[in-house]
Amino acid sequence: MATAAEPIAAPVILAKITSNGRITVPAEIRKLMGIKPGDHLRFEKREDGIWLVRDIQENPFEKWRGAGIPGIAPGREGVVAFMRELRGYDEYDDSIA
Repeated sequence: MATAAEPIAAPVILAKITSNGRITVPAEIRKLMGIKPGDHLRFEKREDGIWLVRDIQENPFEKWRGAGIPGIAPGREGVVAFMRELRGYDEYDDSIA
């Protein structure tokens, strides 16, 4: 006969709210969640309670900035110059357009 496993109690960590409504997130929680000074936290109301979530506001594409083809200058001008070089551009092309 199988018996149900007993739930394991999670460790309890307490924090105190000041009269101004401020709370200090305990160091253990900050380390566990990867929270650094300046980070934003979000409190989400869910069916099973209130969740504390680290709000990631960084642009997911920022890490790829400048990861294009080496030798191309940034911006539109760099792309245009690269394409003209690739296609064998000369001044005659300007007179056609």
